[in-house]
This record gives sequence, structure tokens and C-alpha cells, in this order.
Amino acid sequence: MKDFQKNLLFLLSMGLCGLCAWQWYVQTALHNEGRDLQKVIFKQASDIQQYTNSIKNMDAEIAGLSTRINELKAEAMTNAQAATQQKREFDRLASEGKMMSNEIVQYKDLVEQLDTKLKEAGAGIEKQNDAIKTLVTERDAAIQKYNDSVKERNALVEKYNDLVERVKKLQAASADTAKP
Repeated sequence: MKDFQKNLLFLLSMGLCGLCAWQWYVQTALHNEGRDLQKVIFKQASDIQQYTNSIKNMDAEIAGLSTRINELKAEAMTNAQAATQQKREFDRLASEGKMMSNEIVQYKDLVEQLDTKLKEAGAGIEKQNDAIKTLVTERDAAIQKYNDSVKERNALVEKYNDLVERVKKLQAASADTAKP
């Protein structure tokens, strides 16, 4: 029995060694699996952190874009109001342009009428100038005739005065001779 106990002890120790070896193998495998899981967990945690940061960045971008969208909406409303105002101004200027075109046509007609009247007046003035030239020529001729007749009369008056003086001298001389 001594052998049996020895053999049993040997068999139990070998079984225990096998069990230890198998447990060691399982523990190593579990340890490697745990390390792989830790790597996966670390990668997932870093991905989650990255996604969280990305979400925060996107939230900030979305907030910025929302602000920009609101600004663009306000600007679009302002642009729409400006466009409406410019359209009104354009329509007003177009109607003023039409009115001015009508007034220009009226002014052209008036200018043509005035031009016609001015030409008529110019023709009348030329006729009057010709008549005045004719009158001036006639007046100059009449004045020349008057001057010539005045000269003739003055010469006649001088002759008369000479004759009167001679008559006075002769009368004075005959009165002197008649007095004795």
C-alpha cells in the first residue's frame, strides 16, 4: 500500500501540476484577452472622446451657423426691403422720365414755335432795317437838298444884304448930295 499511496500522491501531484499548468494557460489567455479588451476599451474611449470633441465642435459650428443664418435672414429681409425701395424708386424715376420726355416734346414744340416766331420777327426786323436804311438815305438826300437850298438862300440873303447896303450907301450918298 505504500506504493499505492505513493502512486496516488504522485498522480494527485501530477494532476495538480496539470491543473496549475492548465489554470496558468487559461489565466494567460484571459490576461491577453483582458489586455485586448482594455485596448478596445481604450480605443473606444478615445473614439468617444474624439466624437465628444467633434460633437462639441459641431455644436459650436452649428451655433455659429445658426447665428450666421439669422444674420443672413436679417440681411435678406433688409435686401428685400432695399430691393422693394429701389423698385419703387425705379418706378418713380421711370414715371418722372416719361413726364420729362413729354415735357421735352412740349418744350421742343414751343422752341420750334418760338424759333418760327423769331425767324418771322427777324424777317420783320430785316424789313424794318431795310426801310430805315431807305428812310435814312431819303432823309440824307432831303437834308442835303435842304442844306443846298439853305446855302442858296444864304447866298441870296447875302446878295440882298449887299444890295441893301448898296442901296443905303446910294441913299446916303444921294441924301448927302441933295443937301446942299
